Parts: sequence; structure tokens; C-alpha cells
Amino acid sequence: MAELQRPPLKRWKGKPDEMTGAYWRKTKEARKQATKHFKEQKLLKKLEKQRAEQQKAEKDQEEKKKQKERLPTVSVALPGSVLDNAQTPDLRTYLAGQIARACTVFCVDEVVVFDEQGEDAKTVEGEFHGIGKKGHASVQLARILQYLECPQYLRKSFFPKHRDLHFVGLLNPLDSPHHMRIDEDSEYREGVVVDKPSKPNKGSFVNCGMKKDVQIDRCLQAGLRVTVQLLKNENPESKMIKGRVVAPHAPRMESGLYWGYTVRLASCLSAVFTECPFEDGYDLTIGTSERGSNVDGTTLPSFRHMLIVFGGLKGLEASVDADENLELTDPGVLFHHYLNTCPGQGSRTIRTEEAILITLSALRPKIDNAVRRANSS
Repeated sequence: MAELQRPPLKRWKGKPDEMTGAYWRKTKEARKQATKHFKEQKLLKKLEKQRAEQQKAEKDQEEKKKQKERLPTVSVALPGSVLDNAQTPDLRTYLAGQIARACTVFCVDEVVVFDEQGEDAKTVEGEFHGIGKKGHASVQLARILQYLECPQYLRKSFFPKHRDLHFVGLLNPLDSPHHMRIDEDSEYREGVVVDKPSKPNKGSFVNCGMKKDVQIDRCLQAGLRVTVQLLKNENPESKMIKGRVVAPHAPRMESGLYWGYTVRLASCLSAVFTECPFEDGYDLTIGTSERGSNVDGTTLPSFRHMLIVFGGLKGLEASVDADENLELTDPGVLFHHYLNTCPGQGSRTIRTEEAILITLSALRPKIDNAVRRANSS
């Protein structure tokens, strides 16, 4: 019987220590260190990415804040005598409503009503005694503009029954952002401080047009109109709505919201400029007239406070002639730009309420371009 032969042994030709436990421990430790280094590099890249995103977000937030701070204001000035172009009290009221609607649609921040006759009309107190009475047109227009700007739930608190407001029920609502519904969710609301007792060291209560009154962060006199920023309720079970009083321009400056217009009465055309509520005055003024230059070829510079002035039935020339403080004959000298905003008009006359819509429509893209250039610089 043949003997089976064993296959020849193959000898390991590598280094002597490669088959030992020390070699495998060394290899395992190297792999562990490589994995650790890889994870560290990955974590560093992730942290760098998060840091870059955070810096970008902070930069964008600063830029947005900067843009909101540079958000310009637009003011409109017109004579109260425009109401004399209406024949009946209800038509006078409807005309005032058209002006209010036009200013709201184009986000006008201030409406100045001046008296072409130069009377010292700076209050809306008193009675209106008839159509065409000297000086009362400005008062009536200002009162209706204020009434329409006020949110509906606050009107009973600030506007008692008055002859000037007899036909305001005919007017279309402005429906601006600060005219809130009862269940509408919003960060800001307009309100009136109510005469309601509160606990010691607690703030007053404010009617903000909601189902419940809002408790603010300070004690104020009842009857004051305030702008309230509603605070998020940390305790969902709490039945108390809390807020804090902010400046009237806070919704516009902090959130970029249009928050209605203010109304100012001026005794004459020159008082529109000299009694400006802004510290540095109007840095861009525009007069409107069919004798002005064509608006199509006009480029507006950057500005903070713009004023657009409209004339009455006889144009701005009549307003200049009636103002004893102005010793000039050319109204164009008063303004940075004296514009014809409807060149080639088909009607001999353009009514003031029509001129407001036409002018603001023509200037809107030019205003946007000016604001864009200012924000990019």
C-alpha cells in the first residue's frame, strides 16, 4: 500500500514580528487614531459651517434693521378748500374719503391740510356751520381724515357725534394694517387706556379691540391712545393678555409695517414747511402743477422725509399769492422738483383727489428706486 505524501510546508517570508499580537495592536491603534482624526476634522468643518451661517444670519439681520431704520417717510400736503368743490355735505364727506383712501393705498405717512386763506386753523374743535364757510373746510377735512385713520373699535372713544361726521357712514373703509379684526393675530395693536382698576405695581388695561383687555407694562391715564406690542404668553393656561407700550412708529421701524397716517393742520402754505415735525425737516420737496417739468424724465435722489404738495382749485399759484410770508410769484422756487405728473392731460382740469392718485402712481417706482439705491450704498 502506497504511503500518502504530506504537502510541503510554505514558510512565511514576511518580517518576524508581523504575525505577533504586538503588530495587530499597533495596527488597531493606528486605525483608531485615523478615525479619531477624521471625526475631529469633520466636527471642525461642521462648526466652521455653523459659525459662517450664524455670521451671515447676524449680518442679514443687521442689514434688515439698517434698511428699516432708513425707511423713508412720504408726506402729502393739500389745501382744505378742495372740499369747496363739492356741492352738498355728503359729497364733501365722500371727497374727503377719496383722499384718505388714496393716501392709505400708497402708504402716505403724514397728511398736512393747509388753509389757502391764511387763517390760524390748528384745531379740529368747534362746530361746522355750513358749506363754503371760510376756514371750516380745512377743519372738516382734517376731522374726517382723522376719523377714517382711527381703527373702528376706537372711534367711539375719540370721536363724539359731530356735524362734520354726519355722513361718514357712506365712506369706504381704509382697511389698513392697523385696523384689526377681533380675532386677528398680530404683534402690534392700537388701543385706548380704559378706566379699570388694576393691582398695585401692575400696569393699566388697554382696549385693543380683542375679546379681553390687554394689561400693559405701565400705568397711564385713561382715555389715551397707545400702540401696544403684544407679548407671547409663556404660560398657556394664563387668561391674562399682556403687552408693552411702544412708540407709534415702532411697527413701521421694527417690522416694516404701514401703520396709518398722521394729520396736521397748517395755517398757510409756508407753515407746511416751517412746522415740520421731523427734526431735520423735509429733505425732498415736490410741487405739482401742469406748468411743471415732465415727471417721466425725473430721477429722485435718496431721501429720509419727502413732501408732495398739491394745489387747490386755482393751483399752487393761488396758495403762494395768499401767503403773506412768501414774497415770490413762482411756486417752483419753493420745491426741489416742480413736476407735471400728468403730461398731455385730456381734461382742462384735474381734481385734487385725482391728482393725488396720479402723482403717487407716477412717483412710486421712482421712490422705490431711490430707496433701493440708498440701502445698497
